Amino acid sequence: MGMGKKKWLVIGGGVLALGGILSLFEDKPDKTTAEAPKSSASAPAEPAAQASTETPKPPSGIPSLNASQIVLLLKSLNEIDPALIAKDDHAISRSQDTCLDLREGKDPATVQRNTRIRFTGGSVTVTDDQADEIVKAVRAFCS
Repeated sequence: MGMGKKKWLVIGGGVLALGGILSLFEDKPDKTTAEAPKSSASAPAEPAAQASTETPKPPSGIPSLNASQIVLLLKSLNEIDPALIAKDDHAISRSQDTCLDLREGKDPATVQRNTRIRFTGGSVTVTDDQADEIVKAVRAFCS
């Protein structure tokens, strides 16, 4: 073997060794991301999704709202305090959480307290009376 070949073999071996050492310090991927679902040619095709004007119901049992229910809820919250709907997606989510409290059969004092805590934040401080009004607004779509 000539001197040039030995040099390249030593450099190549060094690169491989360095790569092996660096791989020892690499973060291990999360199991949920490492085990991505595999597609199979024999798997049946899923039927096309049906068009709907209603958002899909979340798996948690919290009801989804259709467009008219959202409008009515936001209108009711705005009448209680316009700051409650500064971020309408937060107002809807918090209302759905209040609905979940109602569906779980929590006592009225707990529902009112949870609602007051949920909706208080930023520039809004919800009173007990306002929390009662919010619960009434939520009951309109929470059955």
